[in-house]
Amino acid sequence: MTNSRDRAWLAAMVFAVLLAQVLLYPGVDRLVGALGATTDLDASMWFLAAEFAAFVAFAGLWGAASDRAGRRTPFIAAGALGGSVGYLALALIPGFTALSFEGVLAVRAAQGAATIGAFSLAMTMLMDLDGGHGRNMAAAGAAIGGGTALGAPLGGQLYEVGPFVPLYLASALLAAVAVLALAVDDRAPAGGRDSLARAVANLRGTPTLAVPYAFGFLDRLTAGFFALVGTLYFRSAFELGPGATGLMLALFFAPFALLQYPMGILSDRVGRTAPIVAGSACYGLVVIGVGRAPTVALAGAGMLAVGILGALMSPATMALVSDLADDTERGVAMAGFNVFGSLGFLAGVVVGGGVASAYGYPEAFLVAGGLEILVAGATLPVFLRLDIGRTATFAE
Repeated sequence: MTNSRDRAWLAAMVFAVLLAQVLLYPGVDRLVGALGATTDLDASMWFLAAEFAAFVAFAGLWGAASDRAGRRTPFIAAGALGGSVGYLALALIPGFTALSFEGVLAVRAAQGAATIGAFSLAMTMLMDLDGGHGRNMAAAGAAIGGGTALGAPLGGQLYEVGPFVPLYLASALLAAVAVLALAVDDRAPAGGRDSLARAVANLRGTPTLAVPYAFGFLDRLTAGFFALVGTLYFRSAFELGPGATGLMLALFFAPFALLQYPMGILSDRVGRTAPIVAGSACYGLVVIGVGRAPTVALAGAGMLAVGILGALMSPATMALVSDLADDTERGVAMAGFNVFGSLGFLAGVVVGGGVASAYGYPEAFLVAGGLEILVAGATLPVFLRLDIGRTATFAE
């Protein structure tokens, strides 16, 4: 009973962190303008990039500190409280100080450095639970999908009220996470774990993990791309407000969240190759098509297709990590997958924003979709050599 309760609380914490994060996406250009930026695309790009750069830099530090202390909940509470203060500071800055936009980016990075502690360690606590990794990770996946699916349309509506309203709600959500963390039993293993260097050395024996890592990087790259370039593209090409833009993003996030579980079952039945390789190739083509859609209806249909194809690929890619890693190294292997995913989101923001700024939106969509297609084609021979479709993973 305690396991089930803690699983629900931890899933709620993951959901709240993701919801807070995605609330800001639909009107990010309006937000950075209110924070003192003089450009839309470049300023939005750096605002999103600052948070994810902090994610990449600090995720490992939070994990190492937690492992060494043999505790999780105090670190989650501290990270969530820090993230709450960071969101609130961003909302209050314009009314209290004439801070430059570079200073705003520093506050944003600090908020991200704190927030990733709450998110990453809540996920780790789910791994610490008994009851089966499948059930625990299913709870995490549902929370992540639900937070992203709800965050886009809700954030869009909040921006219609005011540019800082999403920040206030994000701050309240992180404060709630800090309180919830204290209600969960701490099951962290005592005495810490192997060092990060030892874990990386162990993973050198499984170079095939580079395959799911590459796809995880690209899949998150497109998520970062749509968070920035997609948002501004819909705003400028179709003259949509933040509310309508949030609904467009929801066309991607909703099927991506709702179809994860059935698509995961499908990958168990048919293997990983078809969902990942064929799905990625089709995904890339549809991404390119969204950037060339002549009407908002066709762009929306493309976003819906991108969400469905993303749901096809995502669970198969994560399952491939478990298929390839040794039983004793799955936690480290999944941590590596998440690091590559964060780097991918950062690249989607920076590369997508840079290409859109220099060459235009259609060209940016071409680069994002083209990368997905190229990697799908390049890795097909590797998949065929792995012959993973015959493993016991897919047995009835």
